[in-house]
Amino acid sequence: MPLFGICTGTAASTAAKQAGWDFIEENVQSLFKGAEPDDKYDGQEKIAASALPIYAANCLIPSGLKITGPSVDMDSLRRYASNVLRRADQANCRRLVFGSGAARRVPEDWDKARATEQIVEFGKMIAPIAQENRVIIVLEHLSRSECNIVNDLTEELSIVRRVNHPAFRALLDTYHFWIDALPMSQIEPLLPHIEHVHLADREGRVPPGESQTSDYRPIFSLLRRAGYDGGLSVEATGFGDIAAAGPRVLAFLKRQWNQA
Repeated sequence: MPLFGICTGTAASTAAKQAGWDFIEENVQSLFKGAEPDDKYDGQEKIAASALPIYAANCLIPSGLKITGPSVDMDSLRRYASNVLRRADQANCRRLVFGSGAARRVPEDWDKARATEQIVEFGKMIAPIAQENRVIIVLEHLSRSECNIVNDLTEELSIVRRVNHPAFRALLDTYHFWIDALPMSQIEPLLPHIEHVHLADREGRVPPGESQTSDYRPIFSLLRRAGYDGGLSVEATGFGDIAAAGPRVLAFLKRQWNQA
């Protein structure tokens, strides 16, 4: 059985624990604050107060630190990443999600092939730092409405393979997968590289089971056959009251996993 979690802040961790969830997935920008020097960093109290493990954190790179285009500053990215990864290690947070659509968005007049090279260069820079801090970077494919690069699993797999480092792996996101109508055939080649999974319904990006078209069993079946036992993290809008909706959503996911 995998672990089931919710993308939420530490302030909601007690409600999530009481609802039966295994972990929370925090936000890198609000918790690890890579641009802040150590003498101003104040995230330790939040980390210590969490009622659940902080299994992962998302939104790795802020919009102002560009990964593609003409204004990439690799030294600034390295300094920022070093702070974040060291603090993630101290929080025992072992997976950082590299979606960061605004940071990696390709400028209109920039060559996409060059932008892909820049993402690979970023991956090769950050992966060794992550490994030193016992953290894994997980690359997230984003829908075309949110970003203009790394939009499908084939592109994601190519970048993970080119970075070729054990601390740089892949994420499968059901919402982005469904909203862009990606083919199921793209999942199987990615399976050996998947380190983390995001879950939300296609309709309104609501929590699993909260719309009329929720059926995760085809994807869960592939994950189960591959022996996946990592995190399944609900990244949804409109979760509302975790104490009220949390048990219902969790029961739906476990039922779908067992039926897959």
